[in-house]
Amino acid sequence: MSVLGDATLDRDRAAYADRLSWLYGLESRGMRFELDRMRAALAERGDPQRGMPVVHVAGTNGKGSVCALVERALREAGLRTGLFTSPHLSRYAERVRLDGEPLSDARVVHWLDRLRADASLPRLTFFEYTVLMALEAFREAAPDVVVIEVGLGGRLDATNLVQPRVTAITSIAKDHTRILGESLSQIATEKAGILKAGVPLVLGVREAEIASTIRRRAASLSVPVWQLGEELELDTSAAGLALRAQDHAISELHLGLPGEHQWANAAVAFGILARLREQGHAISDDAIRRGFARARWPGRLEHCPGQPAHLFDCAHNPAGARALGAHLASMPRVGRRVLVFGALGDKDHEGLLAPLDARVDARVYVAPDVQRAVPAESFQRVRPGVVARGVGEALERAAELAGSDGLVVVAGSIFLVAAARAIVLDLPTDPPIAM
Repeated sequence: MSVLGDATLDRDRAAYADRLSWLYGLESRGMRFELDRMRAALAERGDPQRGMPVVHVAGTNGKGSVCALVERALREAGLRTGLFTSPHLSRYAERVRLDGEPLSDARVVHWLDRLRADASLPRLTFFEYTVLMALEAFREAAPDVVVIEVGLGGRLDATNLVQPRVTAITSIAKDHTRILGESLSQIATEKAGILKAGVPLVLGVREAEIASTIRRRAASLSVPVWQLGEELELDTSAAGLALRAQDHAISELHLGLPGEHQWANAAVAFGILARLREQGHAISDDAIRRGFARARWPGRLEHCPGQPAHLFDCAHNPAGARALGAHLASMPRVGRRVLVFGALGDKDHEGLLAPLDARVDARVYVAPDVQRAVPAESFQRVRPGVVARGVGEALERAAELAGSDGLVVVAGSIFLVAAARAIVLDLPTDPPIAM
């Protein structure tokens, strides 16, 4: 690159860092779960969400994977896509993607400058500004389909003012109970808050009691439902995964996302694509096969070869930990397995560690570098393990304990996974933020 090009790149990076510093400074406003501010902000910006062809995906676990599967299949079908997910794994711009690519640093600066200069906007939070930026970027780019992952819950999430063509709820489990409620029924009610009158729902919940809560809400809004185990079916064979959604069927599917728990996510993704096909989008079976095979969702059962090898998984609640434990049980044991673990304060630490009891040989505890992280020493009261003062030290201790032919498993918090993955793979990163 020329000297002039280097100087331009340096200016772009400096501007990006400056705007991100401003945005991260809004962390002090916290997380606010009500929609009045967001509704007012959207109105001031001319309601960028209006008329946008959105797929809106909620759920305790699996919603990011479903979004990744749907978005990749849409691109394989030749459609232009937008994708919004949170939080980011390495860089903030990963949250907003156009045709599979994160916004450039320059476009992040562009949108944040425009929003910050708008004095008519209410005092938005970090997440609300991010959602608003995404919707502005999507309006400008006008993709054929926009896939949006709910941030937290559903009913009062800042994404819940979109006008979806299809909604999906992947799963219901206990997580964020101080915000969403202590019972599965309460959590289900919050997730079902994304339903819109007459808009089809694809439901990955199989538990009858929980599903009935959501289906009652759907019936009150005349929402047609395809539920896994009912209208939505899956089967496996040596030839691959076979899925059926009412009259739509596909077979010989192979997933690029590892883990048997992804089969249910694939069924939900197929249901979404079948609904979009009914609405006139040209999505062939071959495009779905290619998309599902090529889909990637970093930090989710992501295996990185080495001496030792590493397995990164954002298992941040007991259901996720059980899926990680099942995956480890399916893997042949070669050498010692060492868990690097850290979590935030609002998590069930016993529920996170217990499913891995028979799957790892040692544990190294470390606190993720975010405000709500639990001191690493506290996990020693739950399960024996050694404590590290930082993520780099934790990886070093784990590598020593695992040996060159072992496996280091990093799990418990997306923020820990992000930091460890960046060290192992030498990736550029932006600061973490638990929002």
